Amino acid sequence: MKRIALLMLAVLTMSTTCSDDDETFNNTTDINEIKETASSGAWRITYYFDTDQDETSNFNGYQFNFNTNGTLTATKNTETVNGTWSITSSNSSSSSSSSSSDDTDFNISFSTPANFQELTDDWDIIRYSSTKIELIDVSGGNGGTDYLTFEKI
Repeated sequence: MKRIALLMLAVLTMSTTCSDDDETFNNTTDINEIKETASSGAWRITYYFDTDQDETSNFNGYQFNFNTNGTLTATKNTETVNGTWSITSSNSSSSSSSSSSDDTDFNISFSTPANFQELTDDWDIIRYSSTKIELIDVSGGNGGTDYLTFEKI
């Protein structure tokens, strides 16, 4: 009985030690807060892992801006790559999938060039803060897992 009480105390202590500045995403998090965070300045990709390979270097030197109108620009020197972004949520109780009925996605879309097309996906949010956004995508086709991290410049 003492072990169970100690275990419960340890779990409670660990759950209250997270910083407010580094939130693990859960489905009840306010989407507007995430949108405001993303559109609050310039970002860079500090980590991009595509299924089985680190491809972060493909985006070295690019500055990403998530604009409030849903456009996304990646700029490096005089080159600009245009895309779109959004955060969507479907709270459908009629969903036939086995996942949560509250599904929030960080959507990124680029039509060109090829290395930017790889970023096109409906990413799940792992955690975010005012200076970092960590995303994950598990492919339904091949089962590979991709990771994408943006950090504020």
